[in-house]
Amino acid sequence: MENKSIILLSGGLDSLVSLGIAKEEYNIKLALTFDYGQNPVKQEIKSSEKIADYYGIKHKVIELPFLKEVTNNSFVGGKELPTTNLGTKESAQAVWVPNRNGLFLNIACSFAEAGNYTHILFGANKSEGKTFPDNSKDFVNAINGSFNYSTMKGVKVVAPLINYDKIDIVKVALEHKIPLELAYSCYADREKNCGRCESCRHLKKALEANKAYNYIERLF
Repeated sequence: MENKSIILLSGGLDSLVSLGIAKEEYNIKLALTFDYGQNPVKQEIKSSEKIADYYGIKHKVIELPFLKEVTNNSFVGGKELPTTNLGTKESAQAVWVPNRNGLFLNIACSFAEAGNYTHILFGANKSEGKTFPDNSKDFVNAINGSFNYSTMKGVKVVAPLINYDKIDIVKVALEHKIPLELAYSCYADREKNCGRCESCRHLKKALEANKAYNYIERLF
């Protein structure tokens, strides 16, 4: 069966670049964005709409209000975002959403099986995998194993950036002329990325490492 795929699209760097480099190979036709009460939900939806439009794919927003009810931290719930001790278990816990990627992928899998999609793509990568277990190779392998039993059609999860860190991801984006100006990677709700939260700092560092100073001016 010919590939036809879904992508989880948050509007951030990782999902944008995953879409940009894999759209043709995996024939990505549908982007799913989730609204679960996260701080930057309006910005994520706006960014995702622009990205989906740029690549000419269908975009759907799925609301998960219950996830906000069970999450109370700096990313969902209004607590102050950490700006120190970044890259630690403590800073990861401050923005951790219970079973987020597992939930998102299972929902996407229902869309995939019902709509005869063969693959689901998401932006898991080496940098995020160090502190977030649901961004690791082990997680991708495990959920693919579970889909062997929970689907009749063998839907597969693919993480195109799983071996790349943030610096690599920006490098790939520049090489493929991916529109980085469309990305919104911030943990806060602002018109531009704040530049202070952990996600912003990773992005800015990667842009600096690739001498992409023009994007720093546009994104922050």
